[in-house]
Amino acid sequence: MPEATSDLFRTVIGKRVYDLEQPRTAGMPVHPNHRPGYAYFLYRRHRDAYAPKQRGPRTSASGTVVMMEHTGTHIDALSHQAADLRLYGGVEVTPQVETAQGFTAHGIETMAPIVARGVLLDVAAAKGQDPLPEHYRITPSDLEAAARAGGVTVQPGDALLVRTGYARLWGDEGRYLAAAGVGRAASEWVAARKVRCVGCDNMTWDETEERDPETGGMLFAHLHLIARCGIPIIENLDLEALSRDRCREFLFICTPLKLVGATGSPVRPIALA
Repeated sequence: MPEATSDLFRTVIGKRVYDLEQPRTAGMPVHPNHRPGYAYFLYRRHRDAYAPKQRGPRTSASGTVVMMEHTGTHIDALSHQAADLRLYGGVEVTPQVETAQGFTAHGIETMAPIVARGVLLDVAAAKGQDPLPEHYRITPSDLEAAARAGGVTVQPGDALLVRTGYARLWGDEGRYLAAAGVGRAASEWVAARKVRCVGCDNMTWDETEERDPETGGMLFAHLHLIARCGIPIIENLDLEALSRDRCREFLFICTPLKLVGATGSPVRPIALA
């Protein structure tokens, strides 16, 4: 084995792999804007074609997946949000850009795989409230306190993950949809650090009841991070194992599917530490 390859393998062999995806089921929490959510139908069954005398012992099974892009653990494409009908980079939302077959600019297929230094800001653990109170708005001071508690500093290019503690409520849609989230000021704090992407263990990253006093709009981070700053959001992460192991810094890998023209993609992110 070449020495360079051997060195590469030594950086990952023996590391623990943290699976950050929530399981996808028909009963998982779904934001009202993204119903019907997810369904799987087993279409081809083993017994349908079982004819050992004619075809031998082998049979096949396969199914159909029906889902919205923004359900389960997923990443938002930069086409997902617009500011005054302009996508990130000033791309005007015209009929040529926003078509029936999807977007011709900033579709999820244009997003490169994310391989970055990951940082977990465990706000719930730092505040000693796990999970955080319903609809609590995370502030810049909360993020700074979590960074100090974890002994980490947020740097440009990082994948910044924020834990509210709501991943453990994945089976309780009512409580999960009332999760704490990141407030406007904290999202501005994050954007100023020029991170590669952000992720959260709630449905929206944003605290859903906060109204921006300047624009009157909701979900400020979706406007500011995605449409203005080009920072994608990963939602519905499972950060419980990272928190339990006090793992605050790791290699983060997230690879969107190349769904041409789509505004988002299901993902199965992992952390190596």
